[in-house]
Amino acid sequence: MNASVVIVGGGVMGAATACFLARDHGVHATVLERDPSYARASSALSASSIRQQFSQPANIALSLWSLAFLRRVSEELAVDGEAPHLGLMEPGYLYLATSAGEALLRAQHPVQRAAGADVALLSPRQLQQRFPWLSTDDLALGSLGLSGEGWFDGPALLQGFRRKAIHCGARFVHADAVGFATAGDAVQAVLCRDGRRFEADALVLAAGAWSAPLSAGLHLRLPVHAKKRDVFVLESPAQLPACPLVIDPSGLWFRPDGPGDARGAGGQRFLAGAPPREPWPGDPDEPPLHDIDHAAFEEVLWPALARRVPAFEALRVRSAWAGYYEMNAFDHNGLAGPMPGWRNAFTACGFSGHGMQQAPAVASALAALVAGGSSDAPSLDALHPQRLLDGRPLVEANII
Repeated sequence: MNASVVIVGGGVMGAATACFLARDHGVHATVLERDPSYARASSALSASSIRQQFSQPANIALSLWSLAFLRRVSEELAVDGEAPHLGLMEPGYLYLATSAGEALLRAQHPVQRAAGADVALLSPRQLQQRFPWLSTDDLALGSLGLSGEGWFDGPALLQGFRRKAIHCGARFVHADAVGFATAGDAVQAVLCRDGRRFEADALVLAAGAWSAPLSAGLHLRLPVHAKKRDVFVLESPAQLPACPLVIDPSGLWFRPDGPGDARGAGGQRFLAGAPPREPWPGDPDEPPLHDIDHAAFEEVLWPALARRVPAFEALRVRSAWAGYYEMNAFDHNGLAGPMPGWRNAFTACGFSGHGMQQAPAVASALAALVAGGSSDAPSLDALHPQRLLDGRPLVEANII
């Protein structure tokens, strides 16, 4: 394909798409990124976990493909013999349910197994035997990923895609896109705040929480909103052998932070968080990014952590950060594929917290669509933005 592709957004989704376009299809995209420091980017502030415990087979397929990619990342993204070090750990995800949530876990289990996820349902007694540090008095069931679930260094993956893309001919430009020049059903150029114009034979909109106002310039305002999430780095004397990423019925989550912790060998650091805050109604740049809700930790999160893991009574917050979910209010699933009404515009946004883990698969499939080539990544048909206009939500029940 001899074409000029402009990607708006240089986070993990945009960088990965640029990488696959250049590496696999010989298409050298121009990536426009408004914040080259990535200080506010969702990709740089992600907790960077990967799982297969979704309610939709499409999400399971995308994460399984991405997991295989992460496992061989040293081959996929090596540049001049150097490859990103992701520190991929696979201790699993553990979803916990009281009697109120038991039926949902049981209903999802055969869907997950049929899609290839290695998961097991555990009774409270089995949970107590496997994780003696866990309080199970109020639990009815747990769902544990036996393999293929865990966490990794997300910023390292972002930089790995960016470096490989540039090595293969992509160009990253510091520019703030504000609109588009169009003719009929085609996008002709991306217009920037400083007056620059980037001609485009094809456009990929991958601007995360900033996608909605840009998509309005294409007469389709994507229902993607910024939701701030706080992540707390904790120190505790608690020893939690074989600790997975735990999702409590209350909505809180926690996991070890670092290889030693994941092995249960002398680790004392954990990451923890709660569901994202309410959507920010305006520009994501307006609220202070580092406005961390310490009061919520003290009043809600810490007591809930201590109820689930009594050893967490003794802990302290070492540090914290806040970042944005790009939440798709329509159905909590990614929007990926051609933009309705446009013959040369595509998008990849709104992944509602699972974009980092699905970026390899989504970007590979999207690059093939843009370039008119092929990919062995799962189809993006289920994530097609046309479902917004058709009123066909692809509802994902498992959103953390």
